[in-house]
Amino acid sequence: MKNPLCDELLIYQPTGTEVEDFYPWYIVSCALNVLLTITAIALNSVTIQALRKASSLSKPLRTLLLSLAFTDLGVGLLCHPFNIAFLIKWLRQNMENYPTCAAYTAFTLITNSLSKASFFGIAALSVDRFLAIHLHLRYQELVTHRRVGGVVVVMWILSVLFALFRFLVSTDITYVVFAINGIICYVVSACLYFRIYLAVRRHKHQIQAQNGEMAANVASASKSAVGTFYVYLVFLFCYLPNSFSLAFIALQGSNAQTKVSTIYTWTLVLLNSSLNPVIYCWKLRPIRRAVMDILRNILSQLRKASE
Repeated sequence: MKNPLCDELLIYQPTGTEVEDFYPWYIVSCALNVLLTITAIALNSVTIQALRKASSLSKPLRTLLLSLAFTDLGVGLLCHPFNIAFLIKWLRQNMENYPTCAAYTAFTLITNSLSKASFFGIAALSVDRFLAIHLHLRYQELVTHRRVGGVVVVMWILSVLFALFRFLVSTDITYVVFAINGIICYVVSACLYFRIYLAVRRHKHQIQAQNGEMAANVASASKSAVGTFYVYLVFLFCYLPNSFSLAFIALQGSNAQTKVSTIYTWTLVLLNSSLNPVIYCWKLRPIRRAVMDILRNILSQLRKASE
């Protein structure tokens, strides 16, 4: 039985002539993906260990960051290798050895699940930091570790359901639903961070009049909110070009140039998984300290092994 999803995915598969015309571009993309596979796996593995040790971060924030780090690790372990395998098969220019429908289906299921988990994770981070800024001392009472853990489980279930949704309905409906979901996540996060910005500006003038504990809580929440805002900005930078590229193909059809563009904008999406750990380490001091401790321990063990 013919799978309409495979027919849709063939829109993005280059012909032998198209690969030959843009051969250097495919070679560069393949090399980039190999490099990003290594960085995504290595950086997120260290980040996960650092998050487990960063006890000064609130448990809800750590749980959300861990969920996002595991998502990014999954990209390194699964999405990058799939992408590299497709690029290599295309570079061989042997139509008989092109990826099968089953390979495309598996790739679509995995990538959609992980990308939706990233969407929901970014939105959840913005909500969490908004509540931390506005609830103050009530935050610890209302936003508990157990509740956030439940939210993370729901997010992953929804991510898988969204991925399966593409197999159950027509392509047009899928694009509409995915577009609405993306717009909601982008807009809600942007609005919440704008509210956070206004609140942080207001709190700067109030901290001096507060007691030490409350001032420290407000300052900590503000710094972590700035850190997660950078995560949101990097997410937009990596995901929006691919969204525009896919929308253009859906409206105007595909050609050799748009297929190459889609490959590079998809590589940019995957790059997000290597950038997030850098943002955590740069903007969140507890994670940076934990990462430095881990690296020092690794170097110490290497020295002992070499002696």
